[in-house]
Amino acid sequence: MTNSNPKNRQERLDRVFNPQTVVVVGSKKIDEYNWLKNMSTFTGKLYSVQIDPNEIPGIEELGITNFKSLKEVPEPIDFVLCAVPRPVTPRIVQDCIDVGVGGVVLYTSGFAETATEDGIRLQEAITKMAREADLMLVGPNCMGIYNPKVGVRFGQDQVAGVSGHVSFISQSGSQGSGFGLECQAQGLNVCKVVSFGNGVVLDSPDYLEYFAQDPECQVITMYVEGTRDGRRFFKTLRDVAQRKPVLVWKGGQTPDSARATRSHTASLAVSSTIWDALIRQTGAIPVHGLEETVDMAKALLFTKPFTGARLGLLAVAGGHSVEIADAFSMQGLNVPALTEASYEKLASFFSVIGGSFRNPLEGGGNMASEEKVIDILRILEEDATIDAIVVEMGMFGRRNLNVLERRVKTLVEFKQITTKPLWSCWSGGVTRVDPEAQQKAALELQEGGVPVFGSITRAARAMGKFVRYSRWLQEQ
Repeated sequence: MTNSNPKNRQERLDRVFNPQTVVVVGSKKIDEYNWLKNMSTFTGKLYSVQIDPNEIPGIEELGITNFKSLKEVPEPIDFVLCAVPRPVTPRIVQDCIDVGVGGVVLYTSGFAETATEDGIRLQEAITKMAREADLMLVGPNCMGIYNPKVGVRFGQDQVAGVSGHVSFISQSGSQGSGFGLECQAQGLNVCKVVSFGNGVVLDSPDYLEYFAQDPECQVITMYVEGTRDGRRFFKTLRDVAQRKPVLVWKGGQTPDSARATRSHTASLAVSSTIWDALIRQTGAIPVHGLEETVDMAKALLFTKPFTGARLGLLAVAGGHSVEIADAFSMQGLNVPALTEASYEKLASFFSVIGGSFRNPLEGGGNMASEEKVIDILRILEEDATIDAIVVEMGMFGRRNLNVLERRVKTLVEFKQITTKPLWSCWSGGVTRVDPEAQQKAALELQEGGVPVFGSITRAARAMGKFVRYSRWLQEQ
């Protein structure tokens, strides 16, 4: 979107992301008034626009005032959510322009992504209208905006009343929803999410520029299938990546997925090799898949940049010590021998029955004692050959959840005294941990500044990318 005043554009986008008045147009009983219910957590004023007399009683039963037109709403409108049939969309866009709304989200689909004459024609019409009026239009063919701090949502499973430091720009509604839910499951609070679909007016660079200046956002993540202006995209990405970490997940990098992106958001594919090379030149971090995106966001939020690649690894058992060493080594990281002084200290108390104090340290029975775990961690902290520490959390059965609670307490307390990065990871595979207990443990660890990853492999992959990114920062 072109605008001669970037500051003004930033302020206008902020009005859309942080509205005081929201109007939902076209919510219906057939979808259980879903869009109005999504906004039930909104902290400002919420209204409905619906002209069908059969729908209005159900809306009023929700305690929401309904109007027949946007022009009847008696106060300035910051944000309109439009869920009307495709042929009606131009009329709603015109009403938004006439009353001077802050911005409009077009949930409606069936435009250029269908490759039909009618769809293309209607998309061109609403694009022309919005651009000429300088209307902040999100979409079409999108889920819109999620800002948990003010309770603006596009799904009733999304939490509200909290605020985090990671934002997500998504060309896909389902990936936008999935990101927020995966963050919730992993103990992260989201700052803001935007699903922008076809992006006919506001494209990914507009959101990059917005989040670059958003003081609440510390890490920007993206899912994109294509861009309308490649030159602007890469220039903006390069500029923003100098100020904040940016993770880019590209959809449609194979012939099979390219067909899907064309019908999904009318985007063209770019080969993964070319795309990743271009992304790295900007300083952004390429990621692949939802898990890796959330893992890397977590790494960036909880860890200050460090360039050392020598790791002290604490595993729960022999086979796991081999697995954890392989996983981190295959990411270009090192698992060095400790100093002789460290081995002398370990030998004074470490039980070698069911354990080993090489590196990785194979805890065995030693990890049943939190006092010994603390002693091991302190030795790794003092060892000059170690740059960062990773602790495998293991698979705690429901009968020994008290051990899990003690381990969490140990790591959080150690985090307060260590000068080295401290990460943790679950063993992965089939877990015997109660899911609620595991999520509670993850929340407590991360509240204490210790990121926890879903498996050894995921932790290793995240750390490899994190160290490479830290080295890039050092070279700037």
